[in-house]
Amino acid sequence: MKFSVKSWSKGGSRAGVVHVGSCSLETPALLLTTRKGLPAFIPPDHLSSLPTPDSRLFQISPLHFVEGISSKAISDMGGLHQMLGLKEHVFVANPRDSIISLPEYQSTNKMGASFETPCGRLLIKPAQYMEMISSLKPNIWATLADEVPAWVSEKRNRTSVDRSLRWLDDCLKSAVAYNTGGAVFGSIVGGSKIDERKRCAQEVAKRNVSGFCIGGFGLGESIDERPALLSAITECLPEDKPRQICGLGLPEEILQGVAAGMDLFESTYIYHLTLGGFALTFPTEKIGRHDPGDQLHDTVRDGTKINLKATIYRKDTSPILVGCKCYTCQNHTKAYMNHLFNVHEMLAQILLEIHNTHHYLGFFRKIRDAIKGGTFEDFYQKFVETRRNHIVAAALSA
Repeated sequence: MKFSVKSWSKGGSRAGVVHVGSCSLETPALLLTTRKGLPAFIPPDHLSSLPTPDSRLFQISPLHFVEGISSKAISDMGGLHQMLGLKEHVFVANPRDSIISLPEYQSTNKMGASFETPCGRLLIKPAQYMEMISSLKPNIWATLADEVPAWVSEKRNRTSVDRSLRWLDDCLKSAVAYNTGGAVFGSIVGGSKIDERKRCAQEVAKRNVSGFCIGGFGLGESIDERPALLSAITECLPEDKPRQICGLGLPEEILQGVAAGMDLFESTYIYHLTLGGFALTFPTEKIGRHDPGDQLHDTVRDGTKINLKATIYRKDTSPILVGCKCYTCQNHTKAYMNHLFNVHEMLAQILLEIHNTHHYLGFFRKIRDAIKGGTFEDFYQKFVETRRNHIVAAALSA
Protein backbone atom coordinates (compact mmCIF):
# COMPACT_ATOMS: atom_id res chain seq x y z
CA MET A 1 0.00 0.00 0.00
CA LYS A 2 1.16 3.51 -0.86
CA PHE A 3 -0.39 6.79 0.24
CA SER A 4 0.30 10.39 -0.70
CA VAL A 5 -1.36 13.70 0.12
CA LYS A 6 -2.10 15.81 -2.96
CA SER A 7 -3.95 18.84 -1.56
CA TRP A 8 -4.44 20.62 1.75
CA SER A 9 -7.13 23.07 2.80
CA LYS A 10 -6.63 25.99 5.16
CA GLY A 11 -8.26 24.24 8.10
CA GLY A 12 -6.42 20.90 7.95
CA SER A 13 -8.55 18.78 5.62
CA ARG A 14 -6.62 16.98 2.94
CA ALA A 15 -7.13 15.11 -0.33
CA GLY A 16 -4.85 12.27 -1.29
CA VAL A 17 -4.49 9.00 -3.16
CA VAL A 18 -4.09 5.53 -1.71
CA HIS A 19 -2.72 2.79 -3.96
CA VAL A 20 -3.70 -0.74 -2.93
CA GLY A 21 -2.74 -3.49 -5.32
CA SER A 22 -3.94 -2.51 -8.78
CA CYS A 23 -6.54 -0.09 -7.38
CA SER A 24 -5.96 3.65 -6.87
CA LEU A 25 -8.50 5.47 -4.71
CA GLU A 26 -8.82 9.16 -3.96
CA THR A 27 -9.32 10.23 -0.37
CA PRO A 28 -11.30 11.24 1.66
CA ALA A 29 -13.10 8.01 0.82
CA LEU A 30 -16.04 5.98 2.11
CA LEU A 31 -15.68 2.36 3.23
CA LEU A 32 -18.86 0.55 2.19
CA THR A 33 -20.35 -1.45 5.05
CA THR A 34 -20.63 -5.18 4.39
CA ARG A 35 -21.97 -8.32 5.99
CA LYS A 36 -19.68 -11.27 5.38
CA GLY A 37 -17.85 -9.32 2.70
CA LEU A 38 -20.76 -8.01 0.62
CA PRO A 39 -23.09 -5.00 0.95
CA ALA A 40 -26.20 -5.84 2.96
CA PHE A 41 -28.61 -5.68 0.02
CA ILE A 42 -26.76 -5.18 -3.29
CA PRO A 43 -26.05 -8.51 -5.05
CA PRO A 44 -22.59 -9.03 -6.61
CA ASP A 45 -23.88 -8.70 -10.19
CA HIS A 46 -25.13 -5.17 -9.45
CA LEU A 47 -21.89 -3.89 -7.93
CA SER A 48 -20.75 -2.84 -11.40
CA SER A 49 -23.56 -0.26 -11.51
CA LEU A 50 -21.87 1.72 -8.72
CA PRO A 51 -19.27 4.44 -9.43
CA THR A 52 -15.79 2.99 -9.81
CA PRO A 53 -13.23 2.88 -8.36
CA ASP A 54 -14.87 4.63 -5.36
CA SER A 55 -17.23 1.71 -4.71
CA ARG A 56 -14.45 -0.87 -4.50
CA LEU A 57 -13.50 -0.05 -0.91
CA PHE A 58 -15.21 -2.53 1.44
CA GLN A 59 -15.20 -2.60 5.24
CA ILE A 60 -15.35 -6.09 6.76
CA SER A 61 -15.40 -7.52 10.27
CA PRO A 62 -13.60 -10.84 10.77
CA LEU A 63 -16.19 -11.61 13.46
CA HIS A 64 -18.79 -12.09 10.71
CA PHE A 65 -16.99 -15.27 9.72
CA VAL A 66 -16.87 -16.87 13.17
CA GLU A 67 -20.06 -18.80 12.40
CA GLY A 68 -20.38 -20.73 9.15
CA ILE A 69 -17.53 -21.50 6.81
CA SER A 70 -14.28 -22.22 8.66
CA SER A 71 -11.23 -20.00 8.57
CA LYS A 72 -9.19 -22.87 7.15
CA ALA A 73 -11.62 -23.29 4.26
CA ILE A 74 -11.44 -19.56 3.46
CA SER A 75 -7.65 -19.71 3.63
CA ASP A 76 -7.56 -22.77 1.34
CA MET A 77 -9.64 -20.83 -1.21
CA GLY A 78 -7.05 -18.07 -1.22
CA GLY A 79 -8.77 -15.59 1.08
CA LEU A 80 -11.79 -13.33 0.86
CA HIS A 81 -11.07 -11.98 -2.64
CA GLN A 82 -11.08 -15.46 -4.15
CA MET A 83 -14.04 -16.73 -2.15
CA LEU A 84 -16.29 -13.80 -3.14
CA GLY A 85 -14.92 -13.43 -6.66
CA LEU A 86 -14.10 -9.74 -6.05
CA LYS A 87 -10.44 -9.68 -7.01
CA GLU A 88 -10.42 -5.95 -7.89
CA HIS A 89 -11.97 -4.80 -4.61
CA VAL A 90 -10.10 -3.54 -1.55
CA PHE A 91 -11.07 -5.13 1.78
CA VAL A 92 -10.38 -3.25 5.02
CA ALA A 93 -10.74 -5.39 8.14
CA ASN A 94 -11.70 -4.05 11.54
CA PRO A 95 -13.05 -6.15 14.45
CA ARG A 96 -15.67 -3.53 15.23
CA ASP A 97 -18.80 -3.44 13.12
CA SER A 98 -21.31 -0.79 14.19
CA ILE A 99 -24.26 -2.92 13.07
CA ILE A 100 -23.87 -6.41 14.50
CA SER A 101 -20.43 -6.64 16.15
CA LEU A 102 -20.41 -4.00 18.85
CA PRO A 103 -17.62 -3.70 21.44
CA GLU A 104 -18.72 -4.75 24.92
CA TYR A 105 -16.31 -2.93 27.22
CA GLN A 106 -17.67 -4.39 30.49
CA SER A 107 -16.77 -7.94 29.45
CA THR A 108 -13.42 -7.09 27.90
CA ASN A 109 -10.46 -8.21 30.00
CA LYS A 110 -6.70 -8.44 29.78
CA MET A 111 -6.98 -11.59 27.66
CA GLY A 112 -8.98 -10.06 24.80
CA ALA A 113 -11.73 -7.78 23.53
CA SER A 114 -15.40 -8.66 23.98
CA PHE A 115 -18.05 -8.10 21.30
CA GLU A 116 -21.81 -8.51 21.11
CA THR A 117 -22.58 -10.49 17.94
CA PRO A 118 -25.48 -12.53 16.49
CA CYS A 119 -23.56 -15.57 17.78
CA GLY A 120 -23.64 -14.18 21.30
CA ARG A 121 -20.95 -12.44 23.30
CA LEU A 122 -17.48 -13.32 22.01
CA LEU A 123 -14.10 -12.78 23.63
CA ILE A 124 -11.51 -12.33 20.87
CA LYS A 125 -7.85 -12.77 21.83
CA PRO A 126 -5.03 -11.24 19.75
CA ALA A 127 -3.78 -14.66 18.58
CA GLN A 128 -7.28 -15.70 17.54
CA TYR A 129 -7.83 -12.40 15.76
CA MET A 130 -4.59 -12.79 13.82
CA GLU A 131 -5.62 -16.27 12.69
CA MET A 132 -8.80 -14.71 11.26
CA ILE A 133 -6.83 -12.00 9.48
CA SER A 134 -4.39 -14.56 8.10
CA SER A 135 -7.21 -16.63 6.59
CA LEU A 136 -9.21 -13.70 5.17
CA LYS A 137 -6.16 -11.93 3.72
CA PRO A 138 -7.64 -8.40 3.59
CA ASN A 139 -5.73 -5.60 1.86
CA ILE A 140 -5.70 -3.52 5.06
CA TRP A 141 -6.37 -4.60 8.64
CA ALA A 142 -6.60 -2.79 11.95
CA THR A 143 -5.12 -4.19 15.14
CA LEU A 144 -7.32 -5.39 18.00
CA ALA A 145 -8.37 -2.61 20.38
CA ASP A 146 -10.24 -2.12 23.64
CA GLU A 147 -12.82 0.53 22.74
CA VAL A 148 -14.71 2.16 25.59
CA PRO A 149 -17.60 4.68 25.66
CA ALA A 150 -17.16 8.28 26.69
CA TRP A 151 -18.60 7.87 30.18
CA VAL A 152 -16.12 5.34 31.63
CA SER A 153 -13.83 6.27 34.51
CA GLU A 154 -10.32 7.62 33.97
CA LYS A 155 -8.87 4.37 35.28
CA ARG A 156 -10.87 2.26 32.82
CA ASN A 157 -9.96 4.61 30.00
CA ARG A 158 -6.27 4.40 30.86
CA THR A 159 -6.54 0.61 30.99
CA SER A 160 -8.10 0.52 27.52
CA VAL A 161 -5.12 2.41 26.10
CA ASP A 162 -2.62 0.11 27.83
CA ARG A 163 -4.42 -2.98 26.56
CA SER A 164 -4.74 -1.66 23.01
CA LEU A 165 -1.01 -0.90 22.87
CA ARG A 166 -0.14 -4.33 24.25
CA TRP A 167 -2.47 -6.04 21.75
CA LEU A 168 -0.96 -3.92 18.96
CA ASP A 169 2.47 -5.33 19.79
CA ASP A 170 1.01 -8.84 20.07
CA CYS A 171 -0.53 -8.52 16.60
CA LEU A 172 2.68 -7.18 15.06
CA LYS A 173 4.78 -9.92 16.66
CA SER A 174 2.36 -12.71 15.78
CA ALA A 175 3.81 -15.65 13.86
CA VAL A 176 1.17 -15.17 11.13
CA ALA A 177 1.50 -11.37 10.87
CA TYR A 178 3.71 -11.61 7.79
CA ASN A 179 1.32 -14.06 6.09
CA THR A 180 -1.59 -11.65 5.93
CA GLY A 181 -0.33 -9.85 2.83
CA GLY A 182 -2.05 -6.65 3.96
CA ALA A 183 -1.08 -3.26 5.35
CA VAL A 184 -1.38 -2.83 9.13
CA PHE A 185 -3.29 0.07 10.68
CA GLY A 186 -2.51 0.69 14.34
CA SER A 187 -5.63 1.25 16.46
CA ILE A 188 -5.88 4.45 18.50
CA VAL A 189 -8.29 4.72 21.45
CA GLY A 190 -8.56 6.91 24.55
CA GLY A 191 -12.26 7.66 24.94
CA SER A 192 -13.11 11.29 25.58
CA LYS A 193 -9.86 12.12 27.40
CA ILE A 194 -7.47 14.28 25.38
CA ASP A 195 -4.40 13.19 27.36
CA GLU A 196 -5.10 9.50 26.78
CA ARG A 197 -5.82 10.11 23.10
CA LYS A 198 -2.46 11.86 22.76
CA ARG A 199 -0.63 9.15 24.65
CA CYS A 200 -2.11 6.40 22.53
CA ALA A 201 -1.49 8.24 19.26
CA GLN A 202 2.13 8.97 20.17
CA GLU A 203 2.82 5.35 21.08
CA VAL A 204 1.11 3.90 18.00
CA ALA A 205 3.03 6.32 15.76
CA LYS A 206 6.27 4.79 17.06
CA ARG A 207 5.30 1.34 15.80
CA ASN A 208 5.93 -0.08 12.34
CA VAL A 209 2.44 0.45 10.93
CA SER A 210 1.26 1.60 7.50
CA GLY A 211 -1.58 3.77 8.79
CA PHE A 212 -3.88 4.46 11.71
CA CYS A 213 -7.37 3.34 12.68
CA ILE A 214 -8.95 5.82 15.08
CA GLY A 215 -11.58 4.06 17.17
CA GLY A 216 -13.74 4.83 20.15
CA PHE A 217 -15.91 7.44 18.41
CA GLY A 218 -19.68 7.21 18.12
CA LEU A 219 -19.76 5.75 21.64
CA GLY A 220 -21.34 8.56 23.62
CA GLU A 221 -19.10 11.58 23.06
CA SER A 222 -20.81 14.83 22.07
CA ILE A 223 -20.33 16.35 18.64
CA ASP A 224 -18.95 19.50 20.31
CA GLU A 225 -16.05 17.72 22.03
CA ARG A 226 -14.94 15.80 18.94
CA PRO A 227 -12.90 18.58 17.26
CA ALA A 228 -10.55 18.87 20.26
CA LEU A 229 -10.17 15.07 20.48
CA LEU A 230 -9.50 14.71 16.76
CA SER A 231 -7.05 17.60 16.77
CA ALA A 232 -5.16 16.07 19.70
CA ILE A 233 -4.80 12.82 17.74
CA THR A 234 -3.76 14.25 14.37
CA GLU A 235 -1.12 16.47 16.00
CA CYS A 236 0.72 13.31 17.05
CA LEU A 237 0.50 11.46 13.72
CA PRO A 238 2.81 11.69 10.68
CA GLU A 239 1.30 13.32 7.61
CA ASP A 240 2.44 10.67 5.14
CA LYS A 241 0.27 7.83 6.47
CA PRO A 242 -3.51 7.38 5.98
CA ARG A 243 -5.98 7.77 8.83
CA GLN A 244 -9.15 5.73 9.11
CA ILE A 245 -11.89 6.66 11.59
CA CYS A 246 -14.76 4.54 12.86
CA GLY A 247 -18.06 5.71 14.29
CA LEU A 248 -18.68 8.87 12.23
CA GLY A 249 -21.39 8.31 9.64
CA LEU A 250 -23.81 11.22 9.30
CA PRO A 251 -22.98 13.83 6.63
CA GLU A 252 -22.21 16.45 9.28
CA GLU A 253 -19.96 13.98 11.12
CA ILE A 254 -18.14 13.08 7.91
CA LEU A 255 -17.45 16.76 7.26
CA GLN A 256 -16.23 17.14 10.85
CA GLY A 257 -13.82 14.25 10.36
CA VAL A 258 -12.60 15.56 7.01
CA ALA A 259 -11.94 18.97 8.58
CA ALA A 260 -9.74 17.23 11.15
CA GLY A 261 -7.64 15.50 8.47
CA MET A 262 -9.23 12.03 8.31
CA ASP A 263 -8.90 10.02 5.09
CA LEU A 264 -11.04 6.87 5.32
CA PHE A 265 -14.51 6.65 6.86
CA GLU A 266 -16.38 3.59 8.09
CA SER A 267 -20.09 4.39 8.10
CA THR A 268 -23.34 2.47 8.62
CA TYR A 269 -25.41 5.48 7.53
CA ILE A 270 -26.37 3.99 4.15
CA TYR A 271 -27.41 0.71 5.74
CA HIS A 272 -29.70 2.32 8.33
CA LEU A 273 -31.25 4.67 5.77
CA THR A 274 -31.99 1.82 3.39
CA LEU A 275 -33.43 -0.35 6.13
CA GLY A 276 -35.82 2.47 7.09
CA GLY A 277 -36.89 3.23 3.51
CA PHE A 278 -35.14 6.61 3.33
CA ALA A 279 -33.52 7.87 0.13
CA LEU A 280 -30.77 10.49 0.12
CA THR A 281 -31.72 13.64 -1.81
CA PHE A 282 -29.46 16.43 -0.55
CA PRO A 283 -27.77 18.37 -3.36
CA THR A 284 -24.15 17.56 -4.10
CA GLU A 285 -23.65 20.03 -6.95
CA LYS A 286 -24.41 23.26 -5.09
CA ILE A 287 -25.24 23.34 -1.42
CA GLY A 288 -28.40 25.32 -0.91
CA ARG A 289 -30.12 24.33 -4.19
CA HIS A 290 -33.12 22.08 -3.65
CA ASP A 291 -35.90 20.50 -5.63
CA PRO A 292 -38.70 23.10 -5.97
CA GLY A 293 -41.13 20.49 -4.69
CA ASP A 294 -39.21 20.06 -1.47
CA GLN A 295 -41.57 22.03 0.77
CA LEU A 296 -40.46 22.62 4.33
CA HIS A 297 -43.84 21.63 5.74
CA ASP A 298 -43.58 18.20 4.10
CA THR A 299 -43.01 15.87 7.07
CA VAL A 300 -41.56 13.07 4.90
CA ARG A 301 -38.57 15.27 3.93
CA ASP A 302 -35.88 16.96 5.99
CA GLY A 303 -33.64 18.48 3.36
CA THR A 304 -31.32 15.49 3.11
CA LYS A 305 -33.61 12.49 2.61
CA ILE A 306 -37.17 11.40 1.82
CA ASN A 307 -39.27 8.56 3.23
CA LEU A 308 -40.27 6.38 0.27
CA LYS A 309 -42.78 4.49 2.41
CA ALA A 310 -44.95 7.61 2.74
CA THR A 311 -48.28 7.62 0.92
CA ILE A 312 -47.43 10.93 -0.76
CA TYR A 313 -45.26 8.96 -3.22
CA ARG A 314 -47.87 6.33 -4.11
CA LYS A 315 -48.58 7.99 -7.48
CA ASP A 316 -45.35 9.93 -7.94
CA THR A 317 -43.92 8.95 -11.34
CA SER A 318 -40.69 10.93 -10.98
CA PRO A 319 -37.34 9.33 -10.06
CA ILE A 320 -36.05 9.50 -6.50
CA LEU A 321 -33.80 12.40 -7.48
CA VAL A 322 -34.01 14.22 -10.80
CA GLY A 323 -30.63 14.20 -12.50
CA CYS A 324 -29.22 11.30 -10.49
CA LYS A 325 -27.24 8.88 -12.68
CA CYS A 326 -27.68 5.77 -10.53
CA TYR A 327 -29.33 2.63 -11.90
CA THR A 328 -32.41 3.09 -9.71
CA CYS A 329 -33.15 6.68 -10.72
CA GLN A 330 -32.50 5.94 -14.38
CA ASN A 331 -34.98 3.06 -14.44
CA HIS A 332 -37.57 3.40 -11.65
CA THR A 333 -39.92 5.88 -9.98
CA LYS A 334 -40.89 6.85 -6.46
CA ALA A 335 -44.30 5.21 -7.02
CA TYR A 336 -42.67 1.88 -7.86
CA MET A 337 -40.34 2.12 -4.87
CA ASN A 338 -43.29 2.96 -2.62
CA HIS A 339 -45.12 -0.12 -3.94
CA LEU A 340 -42.11 -2.38 -3.33
CA PHE A 341 -41.81 -1.24 0.28
CA ASN A 342 -45.52 -1.57 0.96
CA VAL A 343 -45.62 -5.18 -0.26
CA HIS A 344 -42.34 -5.95 1.58
CA GLU A 345 -40.52 -6.88 -1.60
CA MET A 346 -36.78 -7.58 -1.21
CA LEU A 347 -36.09 -5.61 -4.40
CA ALA A 348 -36.98 -2.39 -2.51
CA GLN A 349 -33.83 -2.51 -0.37
CA ILE A 350 -31.67 -3.57 -3.32
CA LEU A 351 -32.70 -0.62 -5.48
CA LEU A 352 -32.62 1.83 -2.60
CA GLU A 353 -29.15 0.81 -1.41
CA ILE A 354 -27.87 1.27 -4.98
CA HIS A 355 -29.23 4.84 -4.99
CA ASN A 356 -28.03 5.73 -1.49
CA THR A 357 -24.56 4.31 -2.11
CA HIS A 358 -24.26 6.15 -5.43
CA HIS A 359 -25.41 9.40 -3.84
CA TYR A 360 -23.14 9.19 -0.77
CA LEU A 361 -20.14 8.38 -2.93
CA GLY A 362 -21.02 11.52 -4.91
CA PHE A 363 -21.00 13.46 -1.63
CA PHE A 364 -17.44 12.30 -0.97
CA ARG A 365 -16.45 13.23 -4.51
CA LYS A 366 -17.70 16.79 -3.93
CA ILE A 367 -15.77 16.95 -0.67
CA ARG A 368 -12.58 16.05 -2.52
CA ASP A 369 -13.32 18.63 -5.21
CA ALA A 370 -13.88 21.29 -2.55
CA ILE A 371 -10.54 20.50 -0.88
CA LYS A 372 -8.70 20.60 -4.19
CA GLY A 373 -10.40 23.88 -5.08
CA GLY A 374 -9.63 25.45 -1.70
CA THR A 375 -13.32 25.88 -0.85
CA PHE A 376 -13.87 23.09 1.67
CA GLU A 377 -14.48 25.39 4.65
CA ASP A 378 -17.20 27.22 2.69
CA PHE A 379 -18.68 23.91 1.52
CA TYR A 380 -18.76 22.62 5.12
CA GLN A 381 -20.35 25.78 6.53
CA LYS A 382 -23.04 26.01 3.86
CA PHE A 383 -23.97 22.34 4.18
CA VAL A 384 -24.39 22.55 7.96
CA GLU A 385 -26.34 25.82 7.74
CA THR A 386 -28.69 24.44 5.10
CA ARG A 387 -29.30 21.31 7.14
CA ARG A 388 -29.91 23.35 10.31
CA ASN A 389 -32.39 25.62 8.52
CA HIS A 390 -34.44 22.63 7.39
CA ILE A 391 -34.54 21.20 10.90
CA VAL A 392 -35.61 24.53 12.41
CA ALA A 393 -38.27 25.08 9.74
CA ALA A 394 -39.62 21.56 10.22
CA ALA A 395 -39.82 22.09 14.00
CA LEU A 396 -41.65 25.39 13.62
CA SER A 397 -44.19 23.93 11.20
CA ALA A 398 -44.89 20.87 13.36
